[in-house]
Amino acid sequence: MSQNTPLRADPLVWGHGSQVFEVFLEPTCPFSVRAFNKFSDLLQLVGEEKMTLKIRLQSQPWHMYSGVIVRYILAASTLPAGKEAAKQVMQAVADHREAFEFTDHSHGPNMDVTPNQLIDRLAQYSGVDAREAFKVAALQNEIKWHSKYSRQNGIHVSPTFMINGLVQPDIGSGDDIADWAKRILA
Repeated sequence: MSQNTPLRADPLVWGHGSQVFEVFLEPTCPFSVRAFNKFSDLLQLVGEEKMTLKIRLQSQPWHMYSGVIVRYILAASTLPAGKEAAKQVMQAVADHREAFEFTDHSHGPNMDVTPNQLIDRLAQYSGVDAREAFKVAALQNEIKWHSKYSRQNGIHVSPTFMINGLVQPDIGSGDDIADWAKRILA
């Protein structure tokens, strides 16, 4: 993939129902990971014909490698497998958080990890090689879109949940998926 290749990121959207459940996630945040790990079961419970799940990436600077990881996930979404490749990367980050995060956001064994080493870990753990797509300059437009969309909706923390365009501050990652389903279908 060259720097001049047109770029199309597959939207991180699953389902096609009228009830829209948007979730703003930071991939290494433990609370975002807890929410992310419930999405497949939620879609199965509610039904893809009744709900649309949209994942929005909410990069946060206190998660020190957040920018690189978000870029890699979005790069994966430009590959032929699209959103499923991105989901594979997100699952790899969720399953191996300690390889992508600092201890207490400030120290620990990842202090000497370079961006290239981090990218290699993402490829290794996920089985998705998005290294060339990562280099495409136009990818920054997709990253900026996620950031602007979060800002315009007043999103500051992850995970944050929206139903049909309205932020739901009382929904949390620790809630049972049956509770999420009731809220989505209300």
